[in-house]
Amino acid sequence: MRILLTNDDGITAAGIVALYKELSKFAEVFVVAPDAVQSACGHGITIREPLTIKKTNVGGIFEGWAVRGKPADCVKLALGKLLDHQPDIVVSGINDGANVGINVLYSGTVAAASEGAIQGIPSIAISQLWANNGETIFDESARLSRLIVENFGKSVMAGNHPCQLLNVNFPNVTDERPMGLRIASQATHRTDDEYKRATGANGQPEFSLHGWFKDHGPPEHDLRALFDGYVVMTPLQIDMTDHEKLKTIAEWDWPDITR
Repeated sequence: MRILLTNDDGITAAGIVALYKELSKFAEVFVVAPDAVQSACGHGITIREPLTIKKTNVGGIFEGWAVRGKPADCVKLALGKLLDHQPDIVVSGINDGANVGINVLYSGTVAAASEGAIQGIPSIAISQLWANNGETIFDESARLSRLIVENFGKSVMAGNHPCQLLNVNFPNVTDERPMGLRIASQATHRTDDEYKRATGANGQPEFSLHGWFKDHGPPEHDLRALFDGYVVMTPLQIDMTDHEKLKTIAEWDWPDITR
């Protein structure tokens, strides 16, 4: 099995290192990831300047390509130029911080996996909720991720994969095991945003964004499942069309804008 591994926390991040150690036990893993943190960059791509790359050895554990660009850039460049053969699956993570609810739209981790799906390769995004205190430890989530990815990959190679894009989120498993595995839909609750104001070095006002989800929703949504202690998996799709509204919109009394 061939896996393209990427992330949005940067090629030296603890999450991708832990995941590489586990995935390389059963697969040939190629790493192409940003050279620096690209959190919350969404599905941006670089078009106005060239992408630079550097072969990078990460702690003697793996050697991969560090890309001065965004997560989606990494996947596009890897599939279009850097890899000699297409991977069987794309895996993005493990992200330091959960990507559930509306945050999947902001997430660079999910964007990298989405780019794999756009290019026709089944993909998985993996994230872990921050630790309550101190540094997030990824050993257990990486071990459990191996089980999920290996199962998913075998299905893909057998021609019977469950979905094109899978979003996986772990609770805080730094200190304890998860309650189990739950399949849940994406919540659409907005975050309880607050912009805190400060004065910069040049005397100009600066604003930093803070906030999290105040409402975790019902059990069938990813937010609640995650905060109840479950590993939560959500199949996502690239098509954002509201198909139920196509006919309604078509039948509206629109102005005549023909020549």
